[in-house]
Amino acid sequence: MSKKQLRQAHVLRKYNEGLLNRSETAQALRLSERQITRLSKELKEEGESALIHQNTGRKPAHALTSEVKNRIVEIRKRDVYQKCNVRHFKELLEREHEIALSYSALYNLLKEAGIESPKKHRKTVKHRRRKRKARAGELLQIDATPFDWLSIGIPFALHGSIDDATGKLTGLYMTQNECLQGYFEVSRQTILGFGVPLSMYSDKHTIFRSPLTGKKEELGEEANLTQFGRALAELGVNIIHAHSPQAKGRIERVWNTLQSRLPVEFRLAGVSTIEEANRFSTLFSTRPLSCRRSRRRRNQKTL
Repeated sequence: MSKKQLRQAHVLRKYNEGLLNRSETAQALRLSERQITRLSKELKEEGESALIHQNTGRKPAHALTSEVKNRIVEIRKRDVYQKCNVRHFKELLEREHEIALSYSALYNLLKEAGIESPKKHRKTVKHRRRKRKARAGELLQIDATPFDWLSIGIPFALHGSIDDATGKLTGLYMTQNECLQGYFEVSRQTILGFGVPLSMYSDKHTIFRSPLTGKKEELGEEANLTQFGRALAELGVNIIHAHSPQAKGRIERVWNTLQSRLPVEFRLAGVSTIEEANRFSTLFSTRPLSCRRSRRRRNQKTL
């Protein structure tokens, strides 16, 4: 018997001996008075064994066998899955190997096997959050990040955009370096797939903002638009420049997710060139990301 069950037996014996009334017993064990009546009767008839749950010591019907556990650990140790976090590995197990289990069960299994996730949670610095826009298309966050996406030791720049209201990826495009072509292609994918947004949220890269903008604004002069800025102006899209990465934190979190997932997906699909990566990324951007923050407010009204 557990300590909790031993305590229940002790209190119920006092109730049966008349030392406690039913209300006091229920309050002491944090049970209803009806439960006290039932348990005290069972204690008299069957003894203390009546307080032990009948499933105690039984192996759950849905428990994994040792063969399945060993197979999962063996799969996880393969080179292609070395950089998978637990949630991504859970999805790949179900998709590639037809093994379905809960996140907590997989996490505990890998932890017991001494396998830690490469994406450890770190203490987050609290920032004042900006509320999401009310409707899809009101604001688009756009950015690019260099990373070794193809796992060949060479970083390439992946350009992307995300809708602020729904958290949905609207475009992805990879080039050797962050460039105007990449942002034009992401904008093209977005406009063809989702329509023209009302505004875009970017950093202060010279593709979006002229280096002389600050000086001209101090002098009261109108700043020159960049080539990308002129293209947006012709479409009637307002461009907003963020003062810090945290200001456009939603797309920054998307990069964190993609850097964990895309290299593994590329290796599984046999992607080895930028051209193949761009064809694959177009399909990948239509999948929902397993990121808790990206799931919020999916059912938004579109402008």
